[in-house]
Formats: sequence, structure tokens, C-alpha cells
Amino acid sequence: MTYAIGDVAEIMGIAPSTIRYYDKRGLLPFVDRDSAGRRQFKDNDFNFLQVIECMKKSGLKIDEIRDFVEMCMQGDMTLEDRYNFLDREERVLMEKIETLQQQLDFLRYKKWYYKTSLEAGTEQVHFDQAGNVDANTREIYERELASCGDIRQLIDYHKTTKETE
Repeated sequence: MTYAIGDVAEIMGIAPSTIRYYDKRGLLPFVDRDSAGRRQFKDNDFNFLQVIECMKKSGLKIDEIRDFVEMCMQGDMTLEDRYNFLDREERVLMEKIETLQQQLDFLRYKKWYYKTSLEAGTEQVHFDQAGNVDANTREIYERELASCGDIRQLIDYHKTTKETE
């Protein structure tokens, strides 16, 4: 079965202009054309498009994606190179995920900090006698986090009816 660019765009959830851009940048050498020059996608082309979309969302540059597609087009002689490429990208992505997780963890700590300040009516609940954030504040959060069953209950602030009146 063949698909027009509009069909592919709808199925993949991406704009036709994005697909045209990919083609212009050399990412779609596998796509056939009819006698009028219109792109005709095959079922197997969706696999390539999914790879391209995954790599794009993972932060790879168009040139890097094109290099990978070119390796695919060369066949079995590049199997190890493709594997090694994906192995490197997996490590890069895992590092990004770890960094994002650290940022998320800190953001959640700060939400807890402000939630507990709001509940107390003052940020002073987290200050030591010198007026600095108490060094134990983070430890208190970590203990509460370890014992809580639901992070949302720990960090989400909801105004009480009295506060909203």
C-alpha cells in the first residue's frame, strides 16, 4: 500500500511541511515518487519516520540523523556502526534524563519548601536563628519524601476554604 504525504502526516501526527523539510534535508532517500513527482510512502517507510522522529526528539541534529539514515541505506555492512551510533546516543540520552531527574527533584523540594511556608503563613519556618535557611530543611524534606506514599500530597499546595474566602 502507498500513502500520500497528507496521509503520512495524519498517521504520524506531524505536519506535512515537516516531512517536506526532512526530504529536502536528505532524510528520506527511501521514499518513492510517482510520475508526477509526488512522494509515495510505503508501509516500511513509517519505521524510518519513527526513527527520525525519535532521534529528533532526543536532540540529534539533522545532519546526525541523515548520517544514520545513510548508514541504513547502505545495508548490512553498517550494522555495527548503526548499533554503536545508537549505543552512544542512548548514553547521551541517559545523561540528559539523569540531569532532568535531578532538576525535577530539586523543583519538587522547592515546591515542598514553599508549600510548607504557605501553610505556616511565613517562610520563617525554614530559617535558623541567624535568618538563613536552616541547614536541616533539606533533610526534613528528604525524610518526609522517604515516608510519603504520594509525592503529590507532599508537594502540592491547595488553599483551604477559609483562605479562599
